[in-house]
Amino acid sequence: MQVTLIIPALDEAGCLGPLLAEVPPGLVGQIIVVDNGSTDDTAGVARRAGAQVVSEPRRGYGFACAAGAAAAAAAGDILVFMDGDGSFVPAEIARLTAPFEAGAGMVVGSRALGGMAPGAMPPHQAFGNRLVAWLLGRLYGLKLTDLGPFRAVQRDVLSSLDMREMTHGWPVEMLVKAARRGARIVEVPVSYRPRFAGRSKVGGTVRGTALAAVRILRVTLRYALTHA
Repeated sequence: MQVTLIIPALDEAGCLGPLLAEVPPGLVGQIIVVDNGSTDDTAGVARRAGAQVVSEPRRGYGFACAAGAAAAAAAGDILVFMDGDGSFVPAEIARLTAPFEAGAGMVVGSRALGGMAPGAMPPHQAFGNRLVAWLLGRLYGLKLTDLGPFRAVQRDVLSSLDMREMTHGWPVEMLVKAARRGARIVEVPVSYRPRFAGRSKVGGTVRGTALAAVRILRVTLRYALTHA
């Protein structure tokens, strides 16, 4: 399998250097950092660390992920998405890619199964995460413990999903559409630690978490009411 690592990043210059240094040699064939309209030296840090940089000035997590997927080399069979703040451990990419040998279509890294370091996730963000995971189980039959952004998907599966949600609802849309198309979705345990530097744009404030939660809930409920 050829693996491409895609890292959406907005103002993560303080985190990307040490994060990219942790990627084990030979684990992935391509590393793409998507600069999502940063005002700091995110792009420069990524380039100096050896990553390919893609510019996506339209703010939005979905825009950044889609731009990274579009830039992935044709040889990339598996696309791995990971946040650029250092909260996930790059060596655990191997956990995400292993289930594809047994026919998985998508693999989600579960922080609930792998364990979270103290202070890594604020209580309000943890509550929202559990709520949406519960709703996905009730509405779509998805048995998930986490909506983790550290995930991997077969390129062909992602290409078939006709992704439209360009906000933080993008991961939920991916899950729902993949489940509807019969893709095998697997959870694996992953670690979660405090970000290397700065403050989270989502979990760092109650307002940021609330805005992301509204978008995620909107997508979750919309697809339950339609066949889009």
